Amino acid sequence: MLRVAVLASGGGTNLQALLDALHGSPSPIARVTRVVSDRPNTGALERAHRAGVPATVLRDPTDPAELLTALDDAGLVVLAGYLKLVPAPVVARFRWRMINIHPALLPGFGGAGMYGRRVHAAVLASGAAESGATVHYVDEQFDRGPVIAQTRVPVRPGDTPEALAARVLTAEHQLLPSVVLELARRGIPNQPVRM
Repeated sequence: MLRVAVLASGGGTNLQALLDALHGSPSPIARVTRVVSDRPNTGALERAHRAGVPATVLRDPTDPAELLTALDDAGLVVLAGYLKLVPAPVVARFRWRMINIHPALLPGFGGAGMYGRRVHAAVLASGAAESGATVHYVDEQFDRGPVIAQTRVPVRPGDTPEALAARVLTAEHQLLPSVVLELARRGIPNQPVRM
């Protein structure tokens, strides 16, 4: 069974999608075994508590040793709304075993500061006909690791950032668990894969 650690900074809806998908089977191939947050009192921590999953709040998210201790024996690390840059030694330790979900079609609309409403406002301001969600490997820069999978969401006339965000979030809730389950089925490779 693949042991999954989830890093989250906010409400934890993608964490909940993972919990629902991975913990519903009597013989799971992957399971969330720990949740790590850079912020106390988040929805993600509440969801972990309700699911009986151990959770940790980092004192210093820039401290590689603290984060490595928190991640413990994870086979896969999933960033699900985690807003901090992962320290390089942690990325190196989990190379090809650390993934992120991003609310746009990378390589567009990613990078430092591109999260939440800002992403969807930028998509709308660009005049793009579609947006979507991307799962990608984490490297030493924000949103630059190789893409694993994407799903597309149309931009509709009159869309607001909030309306587009809601449709993209629904797509994220489907894409992220499917990628985690597929990686668990394949076994975690020592090189990037594309689905």
